[in-house]
Amino acid sequence: MRNSPILLYLVLCGFILLSFGCIQNQTLPFTQSSNSELETESPKRYEDLIIGFAQLGAESEWRVANTNSIKETAEQLGVELRFYDAQQKQENQIEAVRKLIMQKVDVIGISPIVETGWEEVFQEAKDAGIPIILVDRRASVSEDLYVSYLGSDFLEEGRNAARAMVELTNGKANVVELVGTIGSAPANDRYKGFREIIEDYPEIKIIDSQTGDFTLARGREVMAGFLQKYGTEITAVFAHNDDMALGAILAIEEYGLRPGIDIQIISIDAARGAFEAMIAGKLNATIECNPLLGPQFFELALKVVNKEPYPKWVPSIEGIFFPESAIEILPTRKY
Repeated sequence: MRNSPILLYLVLCGFILLSFGCIQNQTLPFTQSSNSELETESPKRYEDLIIGFAQLGAESEWRVANTNSIKETAEQLGVELRFYDAQQKQENQIEAVRKLIMQKVDVIGISPIVETGWEEVFQEAKDAGIPIILVDRRASVSEDLYVSYLGSDFLEEGRNAARAMVELTNGKANVVELVGTIGSAPANDRYKGFREIIEDYPEIKIIDSQTGDFTLARGREVMAGFLQKYGTEITAVFAHNDDMALGAILAIEEYGLRPGIDIQIISIDAARGAFEAMIAGKLNATIECNPLLGPQFFELALKVVNKEPYPKWVPSIEGIFFPESAIEILPTRKY
């Protein structure tokens, strides 16, 4: 019995040591969890990204350059790119977006073929937690359904085309207009912007306006129809893109007139073909619309994923080009 206090003391010490060991064992998982959380919160790099892109098609030289810029930049940065070509059909683009949602990509980029009809599928992406970036073309949806728009000011492009028309024709012309894809953002805005300026010049008259669907073949076909209908009454052409202007040049030559001389021609894009036509004296001006958006797109996507600040609109920097500078500038064109 004399040893009982000593025994009790030893038992008590053992209990304290055992409890302390349990506490230490309990704190270890907590420390590991904290480190794991810190690792999860570290910023993503380009090579960590899986990006989806729903391209509208390959209707023009401009669009091909745009697609190449997206693909080449992804490869250079190490981004995993899931790319779909909708072949000029909205239903294909909508299907592509749904496939990308199922693949759980980090961001979806899309160049909408037309402005309307996107609310449902964009809402599906939002519900899945996948941000959408509009590239080159806008969509008529609520601003909460996409995170940012990267591209041109199409209204200003139309205004610039009109300003060039005023300068080249001294404010007097009978214009036929080759419109882009009906319902598309660039066609809608270039149409409006052109008219905003020429309404102050009553002697510049738009005598006809039809869609050439942004293609050379359709531009040629529609221009041939204009010439059959109006002949030499036409003194100027406003084409919503270079490809349609190049088609119009062919139709004018086939009719027996001189493009760029008998009929002044202004287009939008500033692709290599337009510079070559200006050097040949067949095109009078081209308004720039920059297709090389790959670097800006992936930079924006990385900011979105890492929740860094980014603007709702990232505009392209663009200019107006005339034949006088075409020879000097052509070697620098990348598209």
